[in-house]
Amino acid sequence: MRPIRRTRYVPAALAALSVVLAAVLTGPVAAAPAAAAEPAWIRVERPRHRSHGDYSTNVAMQLAKSAGLPARAVAEVLAPLVSAAAGVAKAEVAGPGFLNITLASAAIGALARDIVLAGDAYGRTDRLEGLRLNLEFVSANPTGPVHIGGARWAVVGDVLARLLEAAGANVSWEYYFNDAGVQIDGFARSLLAAAQGSPVPEDGYSGAYIEEIAAAVLRRQPAAMELPESEALAAFRTEGTALMFDEIKTSLAAFGTRFDVYFNEKDLHDQGDLDAAVARLREGGHVFEDEGAVWLRTTDFGDDKDRVLVKSDGSWTYFTADCAYYLNKRSRGFERVVIMLGADHAGYVGRMRAMAACFGDDPDTHLEILIGQLVNLGKDGEPVRMSKRAGTVLTLDDLVETVGVDAARYALARASVDAMIDLDIDLLTRQSNDDPVYYVQYAHTRPCAVQRRAEEAGIEKGTPQDFDPSLLTHEREADLLGMLAEFPQVVATAATLREPHRVAHYLEQLAGAYHRFYDACRVLPRAGEDPDDRTRARLWLTDASRLVMRNGLQLLGVSAPERM
Repeated sequence: MRPIRRTRYVPAALAALSVVLAAVLTGPVAAAPAAAAEPAWIRVERPRHRSHGDYSTNVAMQLAKSAGLPARAVAEVLAPLVSAAAGVAKAEVAGPGFLNITLASAAIGALARDIVLAGDAYGRTDRLEGLRLNLEFVSANPTGPVHIGGARWAVVGDVLARLLEAAGANVSWEYYFNDAGVQIDGFARSLLAAAQGSPVPEDGYSGAYIEEIAAAVLRRQPAAMELPESEALAAFRTEGTALMFDEIKTSLAAFGTRFDVYFNEKDLHDQGDLDAAVARLREGGHVFEDEGAVWLRTTDFGDDKDRVLVKSDGSWTYFTADCAYYLNKRSRGFERVVIMLGADHAGYVGRMRAMAACFGDDPDTHLEILIGQLVNLGKDGEPVRMSKRAGTVLTLDDLVETVGVDAARYALARASVDAMIDLDIDLLTRQSNDDPVYYVQYAHTRPCAVQRRAEEAGIEKGTPQDFDPSLLTHEREADLLGMLAEFPQVVATAATLREPHRVAHYLEQLAGAYHRFYDACRVLPRAGEDPDDRTRARLWLTDASRLVMRNGLQLLGVSAPERM
Protein backbone atom coordinates (compact mmCIF):
# COMPACT_ATOMS: atom_id res chain seq x y z
CA MET A 1 0.00 0.00 0.00
CA ARG A 2 1.29 3.43 -0.93
CA PRO A 3 1.99 5.78 2.00
CA ILE A 4 -0.58 8.47 2.75
CA ARG A 5 0.40 11.98 1.66
CA ARG A 6 -0.12 13.39 5.13
CA THR A 7 0.80 17.00 4.33
CA ARG A 8 -2.45 17.52 2.45
CA TYR A 9 -4.55 14.61 3.60
CA VAL A 10 -4.56 14.75 7.39
CA PRO A 11 -5.83 18.34 7.85
CA ALA A 12 -8.42 17.79 5.14
CA ALA A 13 -9.50 14.51 6.71
CA LEU A 14 -9.93 16.07 10.15
CA ALA A 15 -11.96 18.95 8.74
CA ALA A 16 -14.05 16.56 6.65
CA LEU A 17 -14.78 14.29 9.58
CA SER A 18 -15.98 17.23 11.66
CA VAL A 19 -18.46 18.13 8.91
CA VAL A 20 -19.65 14.52 8.61
CA LEU A 21 -20.12 14.08 12.35
CA ALA A 22 -21.89 17.43 12.69
CA ALA A 23 -24.25 16.39 9.92
CA VAL A 24 -25.10 12.94 11.23
CA LEU A 25 -25.45 14.00 14.87
CA THR A 26 -27.51 17.16 14.31
CA GLY A 27 -29.36 16.34 11.09
CA PRO A 28 -27.90 16.63 7.57
CA VAL A 29 -28.01 20.41 7.37
CA ALA A 30 -24.28 21.07 7.58
CA ALA A 31 -23.59 19.23 4.34
CA ALA A 32 -25.53 20.78 1.46
CA PRO A 33 -26.64 18.77 -1.57
CA ALA A 34 -24.58 19.23 -4.70
CA ALA A 35 -27.37 21.20 -6.40
CA ALA A 36 -27.65 23.79 -3.63
CA ALA A 37 -26.51 27.39 -3.91
CA GLU A 38 -23.48 26.67 -1.69
CA PRO A 39 -22.54 23.13 -2.75
CA ALA A 40 -20.57 21.10 -0.24
CA TRP A 41 -18.00 18.69 -1.60
CA ILE A 42 -19.04 16.30 1.14
CA ARG A 43 -22.42 14.63 0.77
CA VAL A 44 -24.18 13.19 3.79
CA GLU A 45 -27.40 11.43 2.82
CA ARG A 46 -30.04 9.07 4.13
CA PRO A 47 -29.66 5.63 2.47
CA ARG A 48 -32.68 4.14 0.75
CA HIS A 49 -32.43 0.99 2.87
CA ARG A 50 -32.09 0.97 6.66
CA SER A 51 -29.67 -1.97 6.39
CA HIS A 52 -27.16 0.55 4.99
CA GLY A 53 -27.19 2.57 8.21
CA ASP A 54 -28.66 5.90 9.21
CA TYR A 55 -26.39 7.98 6.97
CA SER A 56 -24.02 7.46 4.07
CA THR A 57 -21.21 9.78 3.01
CA ASN A 58 -18.81 10.11 0.08
CA VAL A 59 -16.11 11.74 2.22
CA ALA A 60 -13.50 9.05 1.43
CA MET A 61 -14.01 9.47 -2.30
CA GLN A 62 -13.42 13.18 -2.00
CA LEU A 63 -10.23 12.69 0.03
CA ALA A 64 -8.78 9.93 -2.15
CA LYS A 65 -6.83 12.23 -4.48
CA SER A 66 -5.16 14.10 -1.62
CA ALA A 67 -4.35 10.84 0.12
CA GLY A 68 -2.92 9.21 -3.00
CA LEU A 69 -4.98 6.08 -2.26
CA PRO A 70 -8.06 4.35 -3.63
CA ALA A 71 -11.23 5.69 -2.07
CA ARG A 72 -12.02 2.39 -0.39
CA ALA A 73 -8.61 2.37 1.31
CA VAL A 74 -9.25 5.87 2.64
CA ALA A 75 -12.67 4.76 3.88
CA GLU A 76 -11.06 1.88 5.76
CA VAL A 77 -8.81 4.39 7.53
CA LEU A 78 -11.70 6.71 8.39
CA ALA A 79 -14.21 4.08 9.50
CA PRO A 80 -12.61 3.38 12.92
CA LEU A 81 -12.31 7.11 13.60
CA VAL A 82 -15.99 7.67 12.87
CA SER A 83 -16.98 4.56 14.86
CA ALA A 84 -15.12 5.89 17.90
CA ALA A 85 -17.03 9.18 17.90
CA ALA A 86 -19.58 9.70 20.65
CA GLY A 87 -23.07 8.94 19.43
CA VAL A 88 -21.97 6.61 16.62
CA ALA A 89 -22.65 2.90 16.92
CA LYS A 90 -20.61 1.86 13.87
CA ALA A 91 -19.24 2.99 10.53
CA GLU A 92 -18.86 0.47 7.70
CA VAL A 93 -17.18 0.67 4.30
CA ALA A 94 -19.42 -0.03 1.32
CA GLY A 95 -18.93 -0.22 -2.43
CA PRO A 96 -16.11 1.83 -3.95
CA GLY A 97 -15.59 3.85 -0.78
CA PHE A 98 -18.83 4.96 0.84
CA LEU A 99 -19.03 5.15 4.61
CA ASN A 100 -22.32 3.88 6.03
CA ILE A 101 -22.86 5.26 9.51
CA THR A 102 -25.24 3.87 12.13
CA LEU A 103 -25.97 6.05 15.14
CA ALA A 104 -26.36 4.88 18.71
CA SER A 105 -30.02 4.79 19.69
CA ALA A 106 -29.45 7.46 22.35
CA ALA A 107 -27.89 9.81 19.79
CA ILE A 108 -30.66 9.58 17.23
CA GLY A 109 -33.38 9.48 19.89
CA ALA A 110 -32.12 12.73 21.39
CA LEU A 111 -33.42 14.49 18.29
CA ALA A 112 -36.97 14.21 19.65
CA ARG A 113 -36.01 16.33 22.65
CA ASP A 114 -34.13 18.83 20.48
CA ILE A 115 -37.16 19.28 18.20
CA VAL A 116 -39.57 19.85 21.07
CA LEU A 117 -37.24 22.39 22.67
CA ALA A 118 -36.75 24.19 19.34
CA GLY A 119 -40.50 24.37 18.65
CA ASP A 120 -41.33 26.77 15.81
CA ALA A 121 -37.63 27.27 15.09
CA TYR A 122 -37.06 23.65 14.08
CA GLY A 123 -36.54 23.54 10.33
CA ARG A 124 -35.13 27.05 10.08
CA THR A 125 -31.52 27.39 8.92
CA ASP A 126 -29.04 30.12 7.98
CA ARG A 127 -28.41 28.67 4.51
CA LEU A 128 -29.38 31.96 2.77
CA GLU A 129 -28.51 34.35 5.59
CA GLY A 130 -27.57 37.83 4.37
CA LEU A 131 -29.42 37.54 1.04
CA ARG A 132 -31.79 40.46 0.47
CA LEU A 133 -34.32 39.34 -2.09
CA ASN A 134 -37.38 40.85 -3.79
CA LEU A 135 -39.97 38.25 -4.77
CA GLU A 136 -42.69 39.43 -7.16
CA PHE A 137 -45.56 37.06 -7.83
CA VAL A 138 -49.17 36.98 -9.05
CA SER A 139 -49.20 40.59 -10.37
CA ALA A 140 -52.42 39.93 -12.28
CA ASN A 141 -53.73 42.87 -14.27
CA PRO A 142 -56.55 44.63 -12.37
CA THR A 143 -58.96 44.08 -15.25
CA GLY A 144 -60.65 41.02 -13.74
CA PRO A 145 -60.57 38.51 -10.87
CA VAL A 146 -57.47 36.37 -10.25
CA HIS A 147 -57.81 33.34 -12.53
CA ILE A 148 -56.81 29.80 -11.64
CA GLY A 149 -53.32 30.22 -13.15
CA GLY A 150 -52.79 33.22 -10.90
CA ALA A 151 -54.02 31.10 -8.00
CA ARG A 152 -51.08 28.77 -8.60
CA TRP A 153 -48.62 31.64 -8.30
CA ALA A 154 -50.49 32.94 -5.24
CA VAL A 155 -49.63 29.66 -3.52
CA VAL A 156 -46.19 28.93 -4.96
CA GLY A 157 -44.97 32.49 -4.45
CA ASP A 158 -46.33 32.66 -0.92
CA VAL A 159 -44.81 29.29 0.05
CA LEU A 160 -41.49 30.11 -1.61
CA ALA A 161 -41.29 33.38 0.32
CA ARG A 162 -41.91 31.50 3.57
CA LEU A 163 -39.23 28.96 2.67
CA LEU A 164 -36.69 31.63 1.75
CA GLU A 165 -37.26 33.34 5.09
CA ALA A 166 -36.97 29.99 6.89
CA ALA A 167 -33.60 29.55 5.16
CA GLY A 168 -32.42 32.92 6.48
CA ALA A 169 -33.08 35.25 3.53
CA ASN A 170 -34.55 38.74 3.95
CA VAL A 171 -37.54 38.66 1.59
CA SER A 172 -39.89 41.36 0.34
CA TRP A 173 -43.21 39.96 -0.95
CA GLU A 174 -44.31 42.22 -3.80
CA TYR A 175 -47.32 42.59 -6.13
CA TYR A 176 -46.91 44.73 -9.26
CA PHE A 177 -50.13 46.60 -9.89
CA ASN A 178 -50.39 47.22 -13.66
CA ASP A 179 -52.56 50.33 -13.48
CA ALA A 180 -51.24 51.96 -16.66
CA GLY A 181 -51.56 51.10 -20.34
CA VAL A 182 -54.09 50.09 -22.96
CA GLN A 183 -55.51 47.17 -20.95
CA ILE A 184 -56.72 49.56 -18.27
CA ASP A 185 -58.16 51.78 -21.00
CA GLY A 186 -60.14 48.79 -22.33
CA PHE A 187 -61.28 47.94 -18.81
CA ALA A 188 -62.54 51.50 -18.25
CA ARG A 189 -64.42 51.52 -21.57
CA SER A 190 -65.99 48.17 -20.67
CA LEU A 191 -67.26 49.54 -17.36
CA LEU A 192 -68.67 52.66 -19.00
CA ALA A 193 -70.37 50.57 -21.69
CA ALA A 194 -71.93 48.34 -19.02
CA ALA A 195 -73.23 51.40 -17.17
CA GLN A 196 -74.70 52.75 -20.41
CA GLY A 197 -76.19 49.43 -21.42
CA SER A 198 -74.03 49.46 -24.57
CA PRO A 199 -72.30 46.46 -26.22
CA VAL A 200 -68.88 45.37 -24.98
CA PRO A 201 -66.12 47.33 -26.76
CA GLU A 202 -64.03 45.41 -29.28
CA ASP A 203 -60.99 45.38 -26.96
CA GLY A 204 -63.08 45.18 -23.81
CA TYR A 205 -63.92 42.75 -21.03
CA SER A 206 -67.14 40.89 -20.31
CA GLY A 207 -68.65 38.93 -17.46
CA ALA A 208 -70.93 39.53 -14.52
CA TYR A 209 -68.09 41.16 -12.60
CA ILE A 210 -67.96 44.04 -15.12
CA GLU A 211 -71.61 44.86 -14.49
CA GLU A 212 -71.11 44.56 -10.73
CA ILE A 213 -68.15 46.94 -10.69
CA ALA A 214 -69.87 49.40 -13.03
CA ALA A 215 -72.82 49.50 -10.62
CA ALA A 216 -70.43 50.00 -7.68
CA VAL A 217 -68.78 52.94 -9.48
CA LEU A 218 -72.17 54.57 -9.93
CA ARG A 219 -72.92 54.10 -6.23
CA ARG A 220 -69.69 55.94 -5.45
CA GLN A 221 -70.21 58.62 -8.10
CA PRO A 222 -73.93 58.84 -8.94
CA ALA A 223 -73.35 61.82 -11.24
CA ALA A 224 -70.71 60.06 -13.36
CA MET A 225 -73.14 59.41 -16.24
CA GLU A 226 -73.93 63.13 -16.48
CA LEU A 227 -70.27 64.02 -17.11
CA PRO A 228 -68.77 64.51 -20.58
CA GLU A 229 -67.65 61.13 -21.95
CA SER A 230 -63.94 61.74 -21.39
CA GLU A 231 -64.54 62.69 -17.76
CA ALA A 232 -66.94 59.81 -17.25
CA LEU A 233 -64.35 57.44 -18.69
CA ALA A 234 -61.71 58.83 -16.31
CA ALA A 235 -64.07 58.30 -13.36
CA PHE A 236 -64.77 54.71 -14.33
CA ARG A 237 -61.07 54.14 -14.87
CA THR A 238 -60.05 55.47 -11.44
CA GLU A 239 -62.91 54.08 -9.38
CA GLY A 240 -63.25 50.82 -11.31
CA THR A 241 -59.57 49.99 -11.10
CA ALA A 242 -59.54 50.68 -7.36
CA LEU A 243 -62.61 48.49 -6.82
CA MET A 244 -61.21 45.66 -8.91
CA PHE A 245 -57.90 45.76 -7.09
CA ASP A 246 -59.68 45.74 -3.72
CA GLU A 247 -61.43 42.56 -4.84
CA ILE A 248 -58.14 41.01 -5.91
CA LYS A 249 -56.53 41.81 -2.56
CA THR A 250 -59.55 40.44 -0.70
CA SER A 251 -59.44 37.19 -2.69
CA LEU A 252 -55.71 36.76 -2.08
CA ALA A 253 -56.04 37.48 1.64
CA ALA A 254 -58.85 34.92 1.94
CA PHE A 255 -56.53 32.46 0.19
CA GLY A 256 -53.85 33.05 2.82
CA THR A 257 -51.51 35.00 0.53
CA ARG A 258 -50.04 38.25 1.82
CA PHE A 259 -47.79 40.94 0.36
CA ASP A 260 -45.45 43.47 1.92
CA VAL A 261 -45.63 45.85 -1.04
CA TYR A 262 -48.27 46.65 -3.64
CA PHE A 263 -46.35 48.61 -6.24
CA ASN A 264 -48.23 50.77 -8.76
CA GLU A 265 -46.96 50.91 -12.33
CA LYS A 266 -48.54 54.36 -12.60
CA ASP A 267 -46.05 55.63 -9.99
CA LEU A 268 -43.18 54.79 -12.33
CA HIS A 269 -44.72 57.04 -14.98
CA ASP A 270 -45.62 59.86 -12.57
CA GLN A 271 -42.16 59.88 -10.93
CA GLY A 272 -40.27 60.00 -14.23
CA ASP A 273 -38.71 56.59 -13.61
CA LEU A 274 -39.11 55.53 -17.25
CA ASP A 275 -37.16 58.59 -18.45
CA ALA A 276 -34.49 57.90 -15.83
CA ALA A 277 -34.19 54.26 -16.87
CA VAL A 278 -33.77 55.15 -20.55
CA ALA A 279 -31.18 57.79 -19.63
CA ARG A 280 -29.25 55.21 -17.62
CA LEU A 281 -29.34 52.75 -20.50
CA ARG A 282 -28.28 55.49 -22.93
CA GLU A 283 -25.30 56.33 -20.71
CA GLY A 284 -24.26 52.70 -20.95
CA GLY A 285 -24.18 52.95 -24.73
CA HIS A 286 -26.98 50.44 -25.29
CA VAL A 287 -29.65 52.75 -26.77
CA PHE A 288 -30.07 53.65 -30.44
CA GLU A 289 -32.72 55.24 -32.64
CA ASP A 290 -34.17 53.85 -35.81
CA GLU A 291 -37.25 54.78 -37.88
CA GLY A 292 -38.30 57.35 -35.32
CA ALA A 293 -38.30 54.87 -32.41
CA VAL A 294 -35.89 54.45 -29.49
CA TRP A 295 -34.43 50.95 -29.11
CA LEU A 296 -32.41 48.96 -26.58
CA ARG A 297 -29.72 46.78 -28.12
CA THR A 298 -30.52 43.65 -26.14
CA THR A 299 -29.06 41.37 -28.84
CA ASP A 300 -25.62 42.27 -27.46
CA PHE A 301 -26.56 40.15 -24.45
CA GLY A 302 -28.21 37.15 -26.03
CA ASP A 303 -31.74 38.37 -26.79
CA ASP A 304 -33.21 37.20 -30.10
CA LYS A 305 -33.97 40.77 -31.22
CA ASP A 306 -33.56 44.35 -30.04
CA ARG A 307 -36.42 45.89 -28.07
CA VAL A 308 -38.32 49.14 -28.54
CA LEU A 309 -38.34 51.52 -25.58
CA VAL A 310 -40.19 54.46 -27.14
CA LYS A 311 -42.47 53.98 -30.14
CA SER A 312 -42.33 56.27 -33.15
CA ASP A 313 -45.49 58.01 -31.86
CA GLY A 314 -43.65 58.89 -28.64
CA SER A 315 -45.49 56.41 -26.39
CA TRP A 316 -43.77 54.05 -23.99
CA THR A 317 -43.69 50.29 -24.42
CA TYR A 318 -44.45 47.82 -21.64
CA PHE A 319 -40.80 46.78 -21.78
CA THR A 320 -39.70 50.29 -20.77
CA ALA A 321 -41.83 50.04 -17.64
CA ASP A 322 -40.22 46.64 -16.97
CA CYS A 323 -36.79 48.29 -17.20
CA ALA A 324 -37.79 51.09 -14.83
CA TYR A 325 -39.36 48.66 -12.38
CA TYR A 326 -36.27 46.44 -12.29
CA LEU A 327 -34.06 49.49 -11.71
CA ASN A 328 -36.41 50.64 -8.95
CA LYS A 329 -36.09 47.31 -7.16
CA ARG A 330 -32.31 47.32 -7.39
CA SER A 331 -32.23 50.91 -6.10
CA ARG A 332 -34.14 49.73 -3.03
CA GLY A 333 -31.17 47.56 -2.14
CA PHE A 334 -32.33 44.13 -3.28
CA GLU A 335 -29.40 41.92 -4.23
CA ARG A 336 -31.61 39.54 -6.18
CA VAL A 337 -34.83 40.25 -8.07
CA VAL A 338 -37.03 37.16 -8.48
CA ILE A 339 -40.04 37.35 -10.81
CA MET A 340 -42.64 34.63 -11.23
CA LEU A 341 -44.34 34.44 -14.62
CA GLY A 342 -46.83 32.15 -16.33
CA ALA A 343 -45.99 29.87 -19.23
CA ASP A 344 -47.31 32.45 -21.71
CA HIS A 345 -44.49 34.78 -20.62
CA ALA A 346 -41.61 32.36 -21.26
CA GLY A 347 -40.41 34.62 -24.08
CA TYR A 348 -39.71 37.38 -21.56
CA VAL A 349 -36.73 35.61 -20.03
CA GLY A 350 -34.20 36.47 -22.74
CA ARG A 351 -35.12 40.16 -22.96
CA MET A 352 -35.22 40.59 -19.18
CA ARG A 353 -31.81 39.00 -18.70
CA ALA A 354 -30.40 41.18 -21.48
CA MET A 355 -31.98 44.24 -19.88
CA ALA A 356 -30.28 43.47 -16.55
CA ALA A 357 -26.96 43.14 -18.37
CA CYS A 358 -27.53 46.50 -20.09
CA PHE A 359 -27.82 48.05 -16.62
CA GLY A 360 -24.44 46.56 -15.76
CA ASP A 361 -25.80 43.73 -13.61
CA ASP A 362 -24.99 40.03 -13.77
CA PRO A 363 -28.25 38.30 -14.77
CA ASP A 364 -27.11 35.10 -13.05
CA THR A 365 -26.68 36.96 -9.77
CA HIS A 366 -29.19 39.78 -9.74
CA LEU A 367 -32.18 38.49 -11.72
CA GLU A 368 -34.13 35.25 -11.54
CA ILE A 369 -37.25 34.45 -13.54
CA LEU A 370 -39.40 31.44 -12.69
CA ILE A 371 -41.84 30.12 -15.28
CA GLY A 372 -44.88 28.12 -14.21
CA GLN A 373 -47.13 25.88 -16.24
CA LEU A 374 -50.91 25.87 -16.57
CA VAL A 375 -53.59 24.50 -14.25
CA ASN A 376 -56.59 22.48 -15.44
CA LEU A 377 -59.58 21.75 -13.23
CA GLY A 378 -61.73 18.68 -13.86
CA LYS A 379 -64.77 16.91 -12.45
CA ASP A 380 -66.17 13.50 -13.37
CA GLY A 381 -63.42 13.15 -15.93
CA GLU A 382 -64.47 16.31 -17.77
CA PRO A 383 -62.74 19.72 -17.74
CA VAL A 384 -64.37 22.53 -15.79
CA ARG A 385 -64.04 25.57 -18.03
CA MET A 386 -66.47 28.33 -17.24
CA SER A 387 -66.80 30.71 -14.32
CA LYS A 388 -70.27 31.97 -13.45
CA ARG A 389 -68.90 35.37 -12.59
CA ALA A 390 -65.89 35.92 -14.85
CA GLY A 391 -67.62 34.32 -17.81
CA THR A 392 -64.59 32.95 -19.61
CA VAL A 393 -62.08 31.66 -17.04
CA LEU A 394 -62.07 29.94 -13.68
CA THR A 395 -61.11 32.24 -10.84
CA LEU A 396 -59.39 31.91 -7.50
CA ASP A 397 -62.72 32.45 -5.77
CA ASP A 398 -64.28 29.65 -7.85
CA LEU A 399 -61.51 27.29 -6.77
CA VAL A 400 -61.83 28.17 -3.08
CA GLU A 401 -65.61 27.88 -3.16
CA THR A 402 -65.37 24.46 -4.79
CA VAL A 403 -62.63 22.71 -2.79
CA GLY A 404 -61.67 25.01 0.11
CA VAL A 405 -58.49 26.91 0.93
CA ASP A 406 -56.44 24.06 2.42
CA ALA A 407 -57.14 21.57 -0.37
CA ALA A 408 -56.52 24.18 -3.06
CA ARG A 409 -53.28 25.48 -1.57
CA TYR A 410 -51.87 22.03 -0.92
CA ALA A 411 -52.78 20.71 -4.37
CA LEU A 412 -51.19 23.71 -6.09
CA ALA A 413 -48.07 23.63 -3.90
CA ARG A 414 -47.29 19.91 -4.18
CA ALA A 415 -46.60 19.92 -7.94
CA SER A 416 -43.38 21.19 -9.50
CA VAL A 417 -43.95 24.54 -11.22
CA ASP A 418 -42.41 23.00 -14.35
CA ALA A 419 -45.34 20.60 -14.66
CA MET A 420 -48.88 21.27 -15.81
CA ILE A 421 -51.42 20.44 -13.09
CA ASP A 422 -54.69 18.56 -13.56
CA LEU A 423 -56.77 19.06 -10.42
CA ASP A 424 -59.59 16.59 -9.79
CA ILE A 425 -62.43 18.22 -7.83
CA ASP A 426 -63.77 14.83 -6.76
CA LEU A 427 -60.44 13.86 -5.19
CA LEU A 428 -59.91 17.23 -3.51
CA THR A 429 -63.31 17.09 -1.82
CA ARG A 430 -63.32 13.40 -0.91
CA GLN A 431 -61.55 13.67 2.49
CA SER A 432 -59.91 10.26 2.32
CA ASN A 433 -56.32 9.03 2.42
CA ASP A 434 -56.31 9.32 -1.37
CA ASP A 435 -56.35 13.10 -0.88
CA PRO A 436 -52.78 14.12 0.09
CA VAL A 437 -53.76 17.11 2.23
CA TYR A 438 -56.26 15.01 4.20
CA TYR A 439 -53.63 12.29 4.64
CA VAL A 440 -51.12 14.78 6.12
CA GLN A 441 -53.63 16.71 8.22
CA TYR A 442 -55.05 13.48 9.64
CA ALA A 443 -51.51 12.41 10.55
CA HIS A 444 -51.19 15.66 12.52
CA THR A 445 -54.38 14.95 14.46
CA ARG A 446 -53.11 11.60 15.74
CA PRO A 447 -50.29 12.92 18.00
CA CYS A 448 -52.70 15.65 19.12
CA ALA A 449 -55.16 12.95 20.17
CA VAL A 450 -52.40 11.06 22.01
CA GLN A 451 -51.48 14.21 23.91
CA ARG A 452 -55.12 14.83 24.87
CA ARG A 453 -55.51 11.28 26.16
CA ALA A 454 -52.27 11.58 28.11
CA GLU A 455 -53.46 14.80 29.75
CA GLU A 456 -56.81 13.22 30.61
CA ALA A 457 -54.96 10.31 32.25
CA GLY A 458 -52.60 12.63 34.09
CA ILE A 459 -49.56 11.31 32.23
CA GLU A 460 -46.76 13.79 31.51
CA LYS A 461 -43.69 13.38 29.35
CA GLY A 462 -41.62 15.04 32.07
CA THR A 463 -38.66 17.39 31.83
CA PRO A 464 -35.85 17.12 29.29
CA GLN A 465 -33.76 15.55 32.04
CA ASP A 466 -36.40 12.81 32.46
CA PHE A 467 -36.19 11.86 28.78
CA ASP A 468 -34.17 8.72 28.03
CA PRO A 469 -33.55 8.63 24.25
CA SER A 470 -31.86 5.23 24.44
CA LEU A 471 -35.29 3.65 24.93
CA LEU A 472 -36.40 4.56 21.40
CA THR A 473 -35.05 1.38 19.83
CA HIS A 474 -37.97 0.08 17.79
CA GLU A 475 -37.45 -0.02 14.03
CA ARG A 476 -40.47 2.23 13.46
CA GLU A 477 -39.14 4.71 16.01
CA ALA A 478 -35.82 4.83 14.18
CA ASP A 479 -37.60 5.33 10.85
CA LEU A 480 -39.66 8.17 12.25
CA LEU A 481 -36.65 9.86 13.87
CA GLY A 482 -34.79 9.61 10.60
CA MET A 483 -37.62 11.38 8.78
CA LEU A 484 -37.79 14.09 11.46
CA ALA A 485 -34.06 14.68 11.08
CA GLU A 486 -34.46 15.45 7.39
CA PHE A 487 -36.83 18.39 7.80
CA PRO A 488 -34.26 21.24 8.05
CA GLN A 489 -32.47 19.93 4.97
CA VAL A 490 -35.73 19.65 3.04
CA VAL A 491 -36.64 23.24 3.88
CA ALA A 492 -33.19 24.57 2.97
CA THR A 493 -33.09 22.64 -0.31
CA ALA A 494 -36.65 23.62 -1.27
CA ALA A 495 -35.73 27.29 -0.72
CA THR A 496 -32.40 27.10 -2.51
CA LEU A 497 -33.74 25.25 -5.54
CA ARG A 498 -37.04 27.21 -5.57
CA GLU A 499 -39.01 23.95 -5.30
CA PRO A 500 -41.77 24.29 -2.68
CA HIS A 501 -43.27 20.95 -3.72
CA ARG A 502 -40.43 19.22 -1.85
CA VAL A 503 -42.04 20.20 1.45
CA ALA A 504 -45.40 18.67 0.54
CA HIS A 505 -43.78 15.44 -0.62
CA TYR A 506 -41.73 15.30 2.59
CA LEU A 507 -44.83 15.78 4.74
CA GLU A 508 -46.55 12.88 2.99
CA GLN A 509 -43.55 10.66 3.71
CA LEU A 510 -43.44 11.86 7.31
CA ALA A 511 -47.16 11.21 7.70
CA GLY A 512 -46.60 7.65 6.49
CA ALA A 513 -43.73 7.16 8.92
CA TYR A 514 -45.87 8.44 11.79
CA HIS A 515 -48.83 6.24 10.87
CA ARG A 516 -46.53 3.19 10.84
CA PHE A 517 -45.03 4.17 14.21
CA TYR A 518 -48.49 4.74 15.66
CA ASP A 519 -49.67 1.32 14.51
CA ALA A 520 -46.56 -0.54 15.75
CA CYS A 521 -45.59 1.26 18.96
CA ARG A 522 -48.06 1.74 21.77
CA VAL A 523 -47.47 5.13 23.37
CA LEU A 524 -49.85 5.19 26.36
CA PRO A 525 -50.19 2.26 28.79
CA ARG A 526 -53.20 0.00 28.73
CA ALA A 527 -55.81 0.17 31.44
CA GLY A 528 -54.35 -0.92 34.77
CA GLU A 529 -50.75 -0.37 33.64
CA ASP A 530 -48.51 2.39 34.94
CA PRO A 531 -46.58 4.75 32.64
CA ASP A 532 -42.86 4.12 32.56
CA ASP A 533 -39.77 5.74 31.06
CA ARG A 534 -40.55 4.27 27.63
CA THR A 535 -43.99 5.86 27.80
CA ARG A 536 -42.40 9.22 28.47
CA ALA A 537 -39.81 8.76 25.72
CA ARG A 538 -42.53 7.99 23.19
CA LEU A 539 -44.50 11.03 24.32
CA TRP A 540 -41.45 13.16 23.48
CA LEU A 541 -41.28 11.50 20.06
CA THR A 542 -45.02 12.03 19.55
CA ASP A 543 -44.73 15.71 20.42
CA ALA A 544 -41.74 16.11 18.08
CA SER A 545 -43.72 14.54 15.24
CA ARG A 546 -46.63 16.90 15.86
CA LEU A 547 -44.35 19.93 15.80
CA VAL A 548 -42.61 19.00 12.55
CA MET A 549 -45.90 18.29 10.77
CA ARG A 550 -47.29 21.58 12.05
CA ASN A 551 -44.18 23.53 11.02
CA GLY A 552 -44.29 21.97 7.56
CA LEU A 553 -47.99 22.71 7.05
CA GLN A 554 -47.42 26.29 8.19
CA LEU A 555 -44.77 26.70 5.51
CA LEU A 556 -47.40 25.64 2.97
CA GLY A 557 -49.96 28.02 4.46
CA VAL A 558 -52.20 25.05 5.26
CA SER A 559 -53.95 24.60 8.60
CA ALA A 560 -52.83 21.93 11.06
CA PRO A 561 -56.09 20.77 12.67
CA GLU A 562 -56.04 19.01 16.03
CA ARG A 563 -59.28 17.14 15.32
CA MET A 564 -60.88 15.90 12.11
